[in-house]
Amino acid sequence: MKSKLLLLLLSFSFFGFAQDTLLVPVDTVYVDEPVIDSIEVTFTGNDIQNPNALLSFYEKMYQMEMSKSGKINIVHIGDSHIQADLFTAKIRTQFQKVFGNGGFGFTFPYSVAKTNNSAPIRYSASGNFQCFRNLYADAAKPVGLSGFSMETKSDDFAIQLVVKDAQYNFTKLKVITPKNENLFDVSVSNKSIVIERKVPKKITHKVKPGEVLGGIANKYNVSLKALKKANGLKSDMIRDGKILTIPTKGMQSKSTTKTEYIPIDLVQAENSNDYISTTPLDKIAIVPNQEMEDFALNGLVLENESTGVIYHSIGVNGAKASDYNKFPLFYEQLPALNPDLVIISLGTNESFDKQSGEQYYANLTQMIQGIKEKNPQTCVLVMTSPPSVLHRKYRNTFIEKYADAIETNAPEKEYAFWDLLKVFGGNNAINRNAAKGFMARDKVHYSKAGYEKQGELFFEAFLQSYELFKSTK
Repeated sequence: MKSKLLLLLLSFSFFGFAQDTLLVPVDTVYVDEPVIDSIEVTFTGNDIQNPNALLSFYEKMYQMEMSKSGKINIVHIGDSHIQADLFTAKIRTQFQKVFGNGGFGFTFPYSVAKTNNSAPIRYSASGNFQCFRNLYADAAKPVGLSGFSMETKSDDFAIQLVVKDAQYNFTKLKVITPKNENLFDVSVSNKSIVIERKVPKKITHKVKPGEVLGGIANKYNVSLKALKKANGLKSDMIRDGKILTIPTKGMQSKSTTKTEYIPIDLVQAENSNDYISTTPLDKIAIVPNQEMEDFALNGLVLENESTGVIYHSIGVNGAKASDYNKFPLFYEQLPALNPDLVIISLGTNESFDKQSGEQYYANLTQMIQGIKEKNPQTCVLVMTSPPSVLHRKYRNTFIEKYADAIETNAPEKEYAFWDLLKVFGGNNAINRNAAKGFMARDKVHYSKAGYEKQGELFFEAFLQSYELFKSTK
C-alpha cells in the first residue's frame, strides 16, 4: 500500500510541475548583494553581435555623413518600455546629437486612445473614437503601424497635436491610414465663433426659515401646482435651505464659443497622405475629410528639412511579437517610414505567457520575415530582454532561453543583435540593478534612470561598431 502511495505522489509531482520546470524561486538562486549607491556599476560585453548584418546600413550612414545630405530612418518596435519612449527617447537624442536631427518621426495619439503618450508630443481631441490595442482587437479592426486601431463614424471631430520641445518642430507631416485612403484634412489655423441662442430663463430660490411654498409661489407669480411640479414635490412641506426651481416662460440669451478649423487638403503619396509647410510648425489639427464617412487613423510622422536621423518609436503596452503578427496591415504600412534599420525589443511579455524558446523564436522569425518582405533593403537588429523577475518571485529563465535562441540563429537569419540581458548583468544582477535605482519596484519594469542607462549603453555599442566599420573605408 505504501509503495502504491509513493508512486502516486511521484506521479503527481511529475505531471503537476512539468510545465513549470523553468520557474525557479529567486531565493534559491545566487543574487548579488545590494551595492552602495556611490559604487560605480560596470557593464561588460557591450558589443553589437553579428555586425556584418548591418553593413549596408552602416554604408548609408557613412554616405549621409560624407555628403551631409539625406536622412536615415531607424524604427524601434517593442512593448511598454518602447511606448513610454524613455529608452527610445535617450537613443533618439544620442543619434541626433551625433548625426543630426531629421525629425521626431512616428507618433500616435495614444492619450486619445486612453493610454500613455510620449513626452514631447501632446494630443487632445474632440469627438468620440473607438480604440483597441493589438492584444485585444479582433482581426476585422484596422490595426496598423501604431499597433492600435482608432476609428470613428463621426464627421465632427478634431485631433490637436502640440509639440512641446522646439527641436521637434516640423515642416512635413505624413498621415497614415488603412489602404492609404485620404480620410483626413489638416488645419494649421482656426477661428473662434460665438454663437448666441435663446434658452429658457432659469430662476432659483433658496428657502429661508419661516417661508412656505404658497408664499414663494405668490412671490414669483406662479401657481402652487406648477411650482410643485417643477420641483417634483408631492406635498406642501419644504425644508429650509432647499433650492427651488421657479417655472417661467421667459427666455434669455446664452453665448457659446465654437472653434472652427480651416481645413487644408493633404497630398496623396505612395504610402501616406502628406502636408508640407513653408515654415516650421509646433501644432496642427487633424480634421475629417468631409467627403468621407468612416475614419481610421494609424499614425502620423513628423519630419523637418535637416539632414540627420529620424528615430521612430512604436510600442504597445503588453505586446508580444505574435500580437503584431496578427495584423498584416502593420507590415503593409511599415514602408511609409522608409526604414533603413528596424530594431526589435520584445520578449518580456512572452515570458509572462510562459512561451517556450521555440515558440518565442518562431514568432520573432515571422516578424522579421514580415518586415523584410515589405522592406527588402532594411537591416534588422534584435535586442534581448533586460533582466527581470517573473511573477515577483521567480528567476525569469524564459528570457534566458530567448536570448540563447536569438544568438544561435543570428548568422543564419542575417540579423544583428545586442544582448541587453548580458550587458545589464543577467538575472543574477537584479538586486544590484535595483539597489542602484535602475529598476521599478516590481523588478520587471525599469526606472527612468534605468531605461536611460540602457539607451546610453546601446548607443555606445552602436557607435563603437560603426566607427570600426568606418576604419575599414
